Amino acid sequence: MSWVEPALLAVTASALAAGGVLRLLGHADAADLCWALGTVAAVAPAVGWVLVALRRHHAGVDLIAVLALGGTLAVGEYLAGALIGLMLATGRTLEAAAQRRASHDLRALLAHAPRTARRRTGTEVRQVPLAEVAVGDLLVVGAGEVVPVDGQVVGPAAVLDESVLTGESAPVERVAGQTVRSGVVNAGGAFEVRATATEQDSTYAGIVRLARQAGAEAAPVVRLADRYAAWFLPLSLVIAGLAWLLSGSAVRAVAVLVVATPCPLLLAAPVAIVSGLSRASRLGVVVRDGGALERLGRARTLLLDKTGTLTGGRPRVLDVIAAPGRQPAEVLRLAATVDQYSPHVLAHAIVDAARERGLEPSVATDVSEEAGRGAYGVVGGRRTTVGRLDPGAAVPDWAREAENRALLDGAAVAWVTVDGGPVGAVLLRDPLRPDAPRALRRLRTAGIGRIVMLTGDRPEPAREIAAVLGLDGVRAELTPADKVAEVRAERRNAVTVMVGDGVNDAPALAAADVGVAMGARGSTASSEAADIVLTTDRVDRLADATSIAVRARRIAVQSALGGMLLSLAAMGAAAAGLLPPAVGALLQEGIDVAVILNALRALRVDHSARPALEPAAEALIHRFAAEHEDLQDVLQAVRDAAATLSASARDGQALEAVREVNRLLTERLLPHEYAEEHQLYPALERTLGGPETTATMSRAHAEIERLSGRVAAHLALAEARGALEPEQFEDLRACLYGLHTVLRLHFTQEEENYFSLAP
Repeated sequence: MSWVEPALLAVTASALAAGGVLRLLGHADAADLCWALGTVAAVAPAVGWVLVALRRHHAGVDLIAVLALGGTLAVGEYLAGALIGLMLATGRTLEAAAQRRASHDLRALLAHAPRTARRRTGTEVRQVPLAEVAVGDLLVVGAGEVVPVDGQVVGPAAVLDESVLTGESAPVERVAGQTVRSGVVNAGGAFEVRATATEQDSTYAGIVRLARQAGAEAAPVVRLADRYAAWFLPLSLVIAGLAWLLSGSAVRAVAVLVVATPCPLLLAAPVAIVSGLSRASRLGVVVRDGGALERLGRARTLLLDKTGTLTGGRPRVLDVIAAPGRQPAEVLRLAATVDQYSPHVLAHAIVDAARERGLEPSVATDVSEEAGRGAYGVVGGRRTTVGRLDPGAAVPDWAREAENRALLDGAAVAWVTVDGGPVGAVLLRDPLRPDAPRALRRLRTAGIGRIVMLTGDRPEPAREIAAVLGLDGVRAELTPADKVAEVRAERRNAVTVMVGDGVNDAPALAAADVGVAMGARGSTASSEAADIVLTTDRVDRLADATSIAVRARRIAVQSALGGMLLSLAAMGAAAAGLLPPAVGALLQEGIDVAVILNALRALRVDHSARPALEPAAEALIHRFAAEHEDLQDVLQAVRDAAATLSASARDGQALEAVREVNRLLTERLLPHEYAEEHQLYPALERTLGGPETTATMSRAHAEIERLSGRVAAHLALAEARGALEPEQFEDLRACLYGLHTVLRLHFTQEEENYFSLAP
């Protein structure tokens, strides 16, 4: 019961203080009576704790404390007994306070769970129990209300505070058609949401079910305590028995038991583990129990799913290839015009890409969709399709080049046709998460020695990602049963962690020593099967959790072993008659407080694991990350201009392409690079430890400026002569392709090394 510890602390402290005052006033008998009462008051709770431990089939190392309390009463060392009682009460109160602090975030998660929803039926809005909400219901979410179930925004955009789930305080905007997760708070005006899941199947309900199982405090305590108590408990009794036998003094035996009271073992270890749970929960990592955190701290093998774990789980437009005489922007706008009516995941990616590039879709009529074939519609009076080419249709040379490019890049192709003829191709691929490379490097630093990808995808894209990330192995085209077999095989060699996000990953998560679910967009099934859920859509939170687990376990072991070694030294002194029981109790009290305070260090933030960003630097990262998105059309224009020089006749089209690229470089790209060099990099130097940390990126800026200047010089020569000369083509083409390659690499490096630092 929560009141027992503070009540016992108050009683034992009062008895000890009152006895001390009476002794100073010369009333020795009254002082002994007060101390005896304090000792007796501590016996009953201590016996209760021993019985509870025995019912749970635990070793019951509190037995030493009970023996010490009984021994002091038997030999009349009442002051020592009162000190032991105070020591037990203090330690238990400290533990309870640490546990309350550690579980605060999980209790807040439970309290935040919605209970009702406002359902719209026609013009009527009625509040109903959440259990009555069905898929397809139209719900109204007022300002400040919690989104009750997973759904899609209907009508005006929603402004949401997702900090409860993600830990990120900045509001986010979800437009019509976008998914919202249950549990987030409406930070703007009222909006409507179409339910896509029931209460039990919604994201927040899965996290709440997991949080309810987070009775984490006892599990790690028992494991650590049992390992050490196997020798500490009998050794303590043997030393006490020998001291009594050899000296003939029961007081010495009692003194040994007094300093052997195992509070470092019983309290310091759990305080450290529970403190680690608290740190993890504040970062959006919900841990099922302390045992999971302890196992994560001992893990040496990491198995990862690919889609949704190492990649974003959402395809993005990689490139747009246009037929001769067409422009990529025109092709993308046509595709988005038809696909804006489609629920397909590739269609959403195409529409998003068009809008990011400022290409608003126009209006299509007679739109229809055929499963496995694509979408059809009439745009500007002409029949337009987005999807697969008709079987047996003639494939022009440029289309075969697009197919080869898709094969080499591991991309899917959405063909765009007008009146039956292909006019372009949109290449789509699920990109690598920007935070994945840094996360895996940090995991290796934390002690993970082997990292393997398990995926049901094709081998080619899997191997490409494995090569980029430097993985130790890759297993492709796996079924859920295959993944379980791989997990079991790895477990035979080391403590193994499995990370996934889909329903097909749930069996593998359950089979691993530690299952980790990407819960932000992952399935409820995977979250239910996991020991740990990352509630924010960032894989680097796993690296945070692992660092916390390693540190918490190290502090737990350090506190337990350190406290016991000090106790053993004191036991030797007590057995030799150098420590009377009362002095031993005071000494043991000091040892206990010291190791518990040391264990509480696990609550502190370890800045060595993740650099602490200043607010100004974080704002700059977000700014330049957004600019990277805006500059994707510039990178595409550079590549298209190089292709024009390769494929077209030496006419005005090539010169116009170079002229446009030079304008984009001068007006948009180079100012962006200059601002990064003089604003972002100096801000990051203070965080990362000096200018050397950004030196290679600065060198890339210099190369980008050099190649851009070379393009400008070629253009100046062409303008002076009225056309591009034949001898310019090869060098200019090399400059443009080289610039495109450097820019892609540079953008990727910045996103992985710098932009991934910001939440």
